[in-house]
Amino acid sequence: MLRSVDLSDYIHKNPAKALADDRLFDAIDLITDNRLTGVCVVTEKEELVGILSEMDCLRAVIAATYNDTADVGRVSDFMTRGVQTCQLHDNVVDVANDMVAKGHRRRPVVDENGKLIGQISCRQILRVVSMFNRRKTR
Repeated sequence: MLRSVDLSDYIHKNPAKALADDRLFDAIDLITDNRLTGVCVVTEKEELVGILSEMDCLRAVIAATYNDTADVGRVSDFMTRGVQTCQLHDNVVDVANDMVAKGHRRRPVVDENGKLIGQISCRQILRVVSMFNRRKTR
């Protein structure tokens, strides 16, 4: 039953990430070159400190254009802080429900020390649901 499934087997275990001190344009290149909607932002010790989304980047670029500035700044200047996270053994349905309620496309997965160990996305959750549906209809 889907209600009893935890995230451990379904997370993306090596999500794209940037350091808070990285140049924003380097993170934008990472996002666009890899067709991502955002990246996790971590410290050098892999501790999650935020998320940088396409929208965060777009806001920064628009502000720089408006202010006629060549250097946009650092990832830490534009990332979203205080990110909602989950842990490996959280229930997939509970996580999906919370993501929908908050309008989030992705959820970082951290260990008990706040170290990034993966990420779960809407698409990955849909794959889990689809897989369970195929098993159920056989």
